Amino acid sequence: MVTLSPATGARYAALKGVGAYRPSRVVPNSELVDAIDSSDEWIQQRSGIVSRRWASAEETVQMMASAAARAALADAGVEAAQIDCVIVATVSHLMQTPAVATLIAHEIGTENAAAFDISAACAGFCHGVAMANDMVTGGSAGHVLVIGVERLSDITDTTDRGTAFIFADGAGAAVVGPSDTPGIGPVVWGSQGEHFDHIRQREDWRDVLAAEAPLMPHLTMQGNSVFRWASFAMAKIGLEALDRAGITPDELDCFVPHQANMRIIDALARSMKLPGTVRIARDIAEMGNTSAASIPLALARMRADGEARSGDTALFIAFGAGLAYAAQVVVVP
Repeated sequence: MVTLSPATGARYAALKGVGAYRPSRVVPNSELVDAIDSSDEWIQQRSGIVSRRWASAEETVQMMASAAARAALADAGVEAAQIDCVIVATVSHLMQTPAVATLIAHEIGTENAAAFDISAACAGFCHGVAMANDMVTGGSAGHVLVIGVERLSDITDTTDRGTAFIFADGAGAAVVGPSDTPGIGPVVWGSQGEHFDHIRQREDWRDVLAAEAPLMPHLTMQGNSVFRWASFAMAKIGLEALDRAGITPDELDCFVPHQANMRIIDALARSMKLPGTVRIARDIAEMGNTSAASIPLALARMRADGEARSGDTALFIAFGAGLAYAAQVVVVP
């Protein structure tokens, strides 16, 4: 019997660098309120969103993702040729196949890196980080580029009072590579498919094609149900991620949740009893909900503003359609 040689990787993995791309167009609430018979005050009270970024025609999924990727590589001090795998988390690359990750891997100059997309909605970036950690420590990659990118303005119904003001565009990326000390804690992830309809694409593509006047499918959400689930169920997931990483809430420096809703962010912090010393990402106020891009964008902003410093511990919690979720503790690069 032949014995195969096992794959061998680094002892530990960590985030080595982070990058972000924010579209140029700022869309204040005032541009949306007439179509949904609402007001700036109502939107801010309901979501905490003051404005959001929507991409121009030139700011494609590929363009935004590549820009964020280059920024992450520069921040990490890693050359594109060192990247062995590119993982892109997105639900708004509207071509079923091939994966946009393959285009991005080529565009940024990797040398035949493995490349694939994952569809885990707002939890996609955290799923990608967990996979990258396992690749680096398992030996299938030396460095992995994880990108969260969305152009949700393409699939947002601007007349839907429940969602028109929520979704936005942007890209964030992180380089995951070998480390002498643990930089990414154990992931706590899962899904609750029985609640598949809580957040979803409203129309099946087959129904769109069969319609007399085809329209782009749009996102729909049962807002109240999602709010109740995320505000409390995800707090348990966050505490479990802290426990698996071997730290307590008092030892946490930063909280970087998915930027879904300011009220959910506040409810999570209260439910987990995070001390006042923990710095909390609130990028949603100016960016809206960018789904898979929201956590890397929020972390990049915290680093730029000095709220997250190299060596800090940060808790990621992400949740979205599916209902898919993931959480892990990381060390800020």
